[in-house]
Amino acid sequence: MSGTCEPSHDYFTDILTAGLCVGLVVSYLPQHLRIIYAKSSEGFSPWFLLLGSISSASAALNIVVKQWEVVKCCRVISVGSCIEETAGIFQLALLWFLFTMILVLYMMYYPVHLKYVTVDLDSQDGHPPQHVQTNVKQEEWRLSIALSWVVFLYTLLLLFVTFLLLGLPASSPRYTQQSLWATFLGLSSTFIAMFQYLPQIKHTYQHKVVGALSIPMMCIQTPGAVFMVLSIALRPGTNWTTWSTYAVAGVLQGSLLVMCIMWRARQRKLGIDDFGNPIEPFATPTDEPRRTRSRNCLRGRADGFSRAGCS
Repeated sequence: MSGTCEPSHDYFTDILTAGLCVGLVVSYLPQHLRIIYAKSSEGFSPWFLLLGSISSASAALNIVVKQWEVVKCCRVISVGSCIEETAGIFQLALLWFLFTMILVLYMMYYPVHLKYVTVDLDSQDGHPPQHVQTNVKQEEWRLSIALSWVVFLYTLLLLFVTFLLLGLPASSPRYTQQSLWATFLGLSSTFIAMFQYLPQIKHTYQHKVVGALSIPMMCIQTPGAVFMVLSIALRPGTNWTTWSTYAVAGVLQGSLLVMCIMWRARQRKLGIDDFGNPIEPFATPTDEPRRTRSRNCLRGRADGFSRAGCS
């Protein structure tokens, strides 16, 4: 779009963006539904969700600032042209929403047996020890709560500063400040994206199970990163700071995908499910302590050592 608010039509970019928006919803749905149907978010790294939420928020607000002049032209152009010109903003905002929903579902479906410390009380009459749940939060659950608040407060800060700068009176310093802020958002998003998948890769490697991660989602998103980068790069007013986030994330997500496929094959050999539980056709909630001990035993054998209480 030119400086005189004359809409430009790029049908290839429009079709690509529309396809990617549909693809984003289709690719994230398997992950959302997997957590909901499994009623567990076990397997996610809270640091991964923190970094991903902040990175996607920064990227979305980066393109808002970069295309703000385009947004203002919506007052004088048709609705169709406005939708066409601002589709890039919608695309990144949609990505931000879909990823943040994973964090929301992670907190909603965090496994109850992993929230609080459990102690074993020895029985005096020779019965098996009783597993009693205390009111003490486990370290990872406390960390998850704290990081969720960090995401919420940091997002509010980004929104406040962004719209504060966009609402300043028109002047040369305003455009300089907006340009610097957009660069900060883009660079911080790229920098965070470089490390976003590292906590999850480490977490998945250490646990050696897929957990609640969705392999179908990664199979769709990893090659889709190429089209995502192309779609954003072709948008007016964007530069490498806007699309580099998704290029870096695509490479790291591909590495995580390969690891999950390897762990899925390993699980089948060990006879365990994605959460490390022995595959049993008729498991009941009362089996949880036994299943947890069996899971630890299986992991111990796979790692080359034995645990106390394992036969």
